[in-house]
Amino acid sequence: MPKSLVRPAVWAAGLTAVLSVVAFTNWGFTMAADAKAEPHIVHNVFFALNDNSAAGKQKLVDACKTYLTNHEGTVYFSAGVVSDKLTRPVNDREWDVGLHIVFKTMADHDRYQDHPRHTKFIDENKASWKKVRVFDSEVLP
Repeated sequence: MPKSLVRPAVWAAGLTAVLSVVAFTNWGFTMAADAKAEPHIVHNVFFALNDNSAAGKQKLVDACKTYLTNHEGTVYFSAGVVSDKLTRPVNDREWDVGLHIVFKTMADHDRYQDHPRHTKFIDENKASWKKVRVFDSEVLP
């Protein structure tokens, strides 16, 4: 192989090794720093609906987007329907609409719980719910 081709290959391998060490070192540093951070609060709500037609599900997803988005301290928001494509035996399918919100702090979560838009969401939609399950957890940012 000509030397002109060997040098770039050696240089690229060396650069890859250096970048790998830097990435690993930075990852380790970030993980250690995050361990000291206040945990984010993950708020997952799973709704089983009295009317679990496509229209009934979409109505609740739309209500989630109307009332539950853009609250102070929200890091992530999504709402959607149970997937018809995921039907493994381990998949819990006893729900129709899932709400997923990550809050930066517990205080942000608590403000959300008492916010008038959250209360209005409950008041306007609770009659459509057959069952509601809430799963809250703490995760490192």
